[in-house]
Amino acid sequence: MVGFEVGAVPFNPDGWGPPDSTTATLSSSNHPSNVPFAPFSRSEKLGRIADWTRNFSNPGRPGSKQGGHHPSDSAFDFSGDDSFATFGADEDPSFLLVDTSAKSHHHNPNRPKFNPRWRFNPHNQRSQLPQRRDEEVEARKRDAEKERSRRDRLYHQNRSQMPQRRESSVFKSSVDIQPEWNMLDQIPFSTFSKLSFSVPEPEDLLICGGLEFYDRSYDRISPKNCRPLERFKSRNFFKVTTTDDPVIRRLANEDKATVFATDSILSTLMCASRSVYSWDIVVQRVGNKLFFDKRDGSQLDLLAVHETSQEPLPDVKDDINSIHSLSVEAAYINQNFSQQALVRDGNKVAFEEPNPFANEGEEVASVAYRYRRWKLDGDMYLVSRCEVHSVLDMNNQRSFLTLNALNEFDPKYSGVDWRQKLETQRGAVLATELKNNANKLAKWTAQALLSGADMMKLGYVSRVHPRDHFNHVILAVVGYKPKDFATQINLNTSNMWGIVKSIVDLCMKLDEGKYVLVKDPSKPQVRIYDVPQDAFDNDYVEEPLPEEEQVQPLAEEANGVEANAATDEVEEKEIKNDAS
Repeated sequence: MVGFEVGAVPFNPDGWGPPDSTTATLSSSNHPSNVPFAPFSRSEKLGRIADWTRNFSNPGRPGSKQGGHHPSDSAFDFSGDDSFATFGADEDPSFLLVDTSAKSHHHNPNRPKFNPRWRFNPHNQRSQLPQRRDEEVEARKRDAEKERSRRDRLYHQNRSQMPQRRESSVFKSSVDIQPEWNMLDQIPFSTFSKLSFSVPEPEDLLICGGLEFYDRSYDRISPKNCRPLERFKSRNFFKVTTTDDPVIRRLANEDKATVFATDSILSTLMCASRSVYSWDIVVQRVGNKLFFDKRDGSQLDLLAVHETSQEPLPDVKDDINSIHSLSVEAAYINQNFSQQALVRDGNKVAFEEPNPFANEGEEVASVAYRYRRWKLDGDMYLVSRCEVHSVLDMNNQRSFLTLNALNEFDPKYSGVDWRQKLETQRGAVLATELKNNANKLAKWTAQALLSGADMMKLGYVSRVHPRDHFNHVILAVVGYKPKDFATQINLNTSNMWGIVKSIVDLCMKLDEGKYVLVKDPSKPQVRIYDVPQDAFDNDYVEEPLPEEEQVQPLAEEANGVEANAATDEVEEKEIKNDAS
């Protein structure tokens, strides 16, 4: 058996490794050849001690012979290796250099294709030609800055185009709240949605006035075959409140009911939860009777425009697109449209009594007042004066119609151009109007239901030019059944009457006197105030200028030249005013 000799192992009592004195005393027979020794400590990183995979024959090394071995061609020689290299004090031993040399792109599936689409593709901006490290870093910084500025620009651009929230607009109260008024209660709109009350079919107590027949040719109007809106200055329109109605006074003296109102007042209460603008209704408790009135020059006589839209209208009163100017314009359009869409041949349907508000020989508008009575409780009845505007013979049966007009003042506000969308996308136009004028359409539907109309006609009336608020054209007329349209706009009849019944019960508990219901201009709630008996008697109402005193456009002619000249004149005046 061959023995194995273990060489002399010197002992170092002063530390790790062989002592310094033994290095020179080691015999050449015990010391392995070509094995370098490197001092180390326990905190240093150890590398390889042998590399058996290296090529021992290096013919390119100077001094080497063909087939011979160089003394440094050993598994234990690391003179050309940096495994045992000492790092500087300021260097990180874990740092490794990255090879930034150009690589061959042959057979590289991710190699970019140099075509115009690749050049402008932001996802391929990284796969560009190699650059120096500092240039590449600067290029990336510039690209990141450009991308950040582009996102900021798009964000601010989209923010400017986004519709502003209506909460940012400050609306005024419809009536000035006086210090001596005592607030009795406030009702949030959230409680209205839970109310429900069913009423039986109403009965007609009296019908007054006269109606003209509806002209069916208006159903065939289209934007390409539009008709100009006419003005009816000779016909008188009456907006009489409840207590000033002689018929209601007579019915109250006859004890026909306990509660008295008009269809406009009832529809305002029924659709109160959809309202945004402020409104007020005067309540008078006289004995055991209750009267719902409106003030002279109240907002109920006008028609709100874009009340429920997300984009606020200008608050400047002199602007033709302000809230007040559009309300007055919409009221004139609605009145003129209700008289134009009739067969004006002198043939009228007369009822039991003539118009109670007209003088003898006075030309009045085509309107009929139906005084209808509903039963609210065991011995509590409600009488309301309801209006219908026209009559039509359909299937050998006479039908009542209500005529109302939606008006377009500037397509930029609604985002839908009626002249382009009414023929192809009429549903989109109606959906936009339901979003921007939800309260107005709901009130018209409620009035049609109260009056018992068989059909409600909606006209689409637009300005000849967005900056000309005097001349208008009728673009289309669409008819709906009130019950079907109420279902379409989610107007619940039981909820409508539940709101009226709750307000009536609340007011019947009050003492005799005068009260006012005010819709809060900034919150969805209604407040009840106790006001003096002489309140609103001497109110100063700023009425709009009569049409004769307003700036009149030139008369329209068949060729439309003068109408266009009037439009241009209006634009020039506005431009001068803006410049000044």
